[in-house]
This record gives sequence, C-alpha cells and structure tokens, in this order.
Amino acid sequence: MAAGAQLVTFRLGEEQFGVPIGAVQEIVRLPDVTPVPEAPWFVEGVINLRGRIIPVIDLGRRLRLPDRPRTRKTRILIVETDRRQVGLIVDAASEVLRLPPNAVEPPPPMISGIGVEYITGVGKLGDSLLVLLDLGKVLHPEDLRRAESAGLAAEGVGAEAAPAPAS
Repeated sequence: MAAGAQLVTFRLGEEQFGVPIGAVQEIVRLPDVTPVPEAPWFVEGVINLRGRIIPVIDLGRRLRLPDRPRTRKTRILIVETDRRQVGLIVDAASEVLRLPPNAVEPPPPMISGIGVEYITGVGKLGDSLLVLLDLGKVLHPEDLRRAESAGLAAEGVGAEAAPAPAS
C-alpha cells in the first residue's frame, strides 16, 4: 500500500485496521450467512448480494484473533482481490481517512498475535495505531478458490444437476 493513500478503517476486537479504499466496493450489514461444507476454517459461508454469491470470511478468525460476539455494529466489507469479490466480517466499520506518508511505519515483528506477513505497515493516528493489512496475503488466492467452489456447490451453481425423480 502506498503511504498517504486513502483507507477504509474498521475494528476487530480492540484493534483498528485499515485497507486501501480502492479494494473496498461496499460495506453492508451482516445478513444471514449460509454455511458451506468443507470450506476453509475461517470461511463463515456465502451470502446472496443482489444475485451474486459471495464467499464470506470471518476476518478475525482468519487473523487468528479471539472470537468476538456479533453485534448490531458488525459489518461485512465487500472487497475485491485477485479479481474475486469476498465479504470480510468485521466488528465495526469506522471511517475513510487519509494517512500522511510520514504517519506510516514498517510493521513490527508481531502485533497482537497477527503475523507480520499480513501487514504492510502501521499508521499513527494521534495516540492510537492503525494496522494496515495486505489483502493479497490475508486472502490467499487458493483459499479464495476453495471458498468460492464450496459456496457455488452449496448454492447449486455450477454443480451437476440431479436427475429428476421418476413419476
């Protein structure tokens, strides 16, 4: 992520995170999520968003953070990475902001148990810190393919049609 870029910020537990605004297509309230069999452990399931089946990932689970209760502030960030739309469950969407280039530092080796491989930097916002995520690494293409395949099979899209019962 280029320093000084605009970010969408959100909360997971007590931590504030940010991703490039260009990756976020929209932010929606948490609808009913349909679980899918054999999906990766961090995949919550799929949602139907205006006719599109979108895999939904619990971002906190993916980052190996402790489970948190869902509240009325829980949101799904619809992001696009590797030419795929994915929903990310977050505790709350915060705001859109621009960090000046001098407010971004390289990531320390570990932040709250999150591996440094998922982080592009840490932004300083007054007295608080903003963890800048690398969506390309958090949402590995192979995991996305598995989630997408499981979701499509659960919805019957692309699956072989079952033979009609004899009458």
